[in-house]
Amino acid sequence: MNDTPPDVDEPYRRMLLRQSPAERLCMACRMFSSARALVRAGMPATSGAQIRRQMFLRLYAADMPDDRLRELATRAIEGWRPR
Repeated sequence: MNDTPPDVDEPYRRMLLRQSPAERLCMACRMFSSARALVRAGMPATSGAQIRRQMFLRLYAADMPDDRLRELATRAIEGWRPR
């Protein structure tokens, strides 16, 4: 969905492109951190492993097939270990 009028969208895009790649990366990281904080705020207090699993499911459920999602969520709850 894009409901931003072109006369607003284009100056905003130019403003973003004037930033260095490092500045844009920092901005993206801050946005992701904010999103994680909002997701976490809606969760009951549980163990660290359960929080990792719930965060993973909420953030990535729409991005991959269910079988892969379950596999990775299980690895998240156990702590990440390379295959």
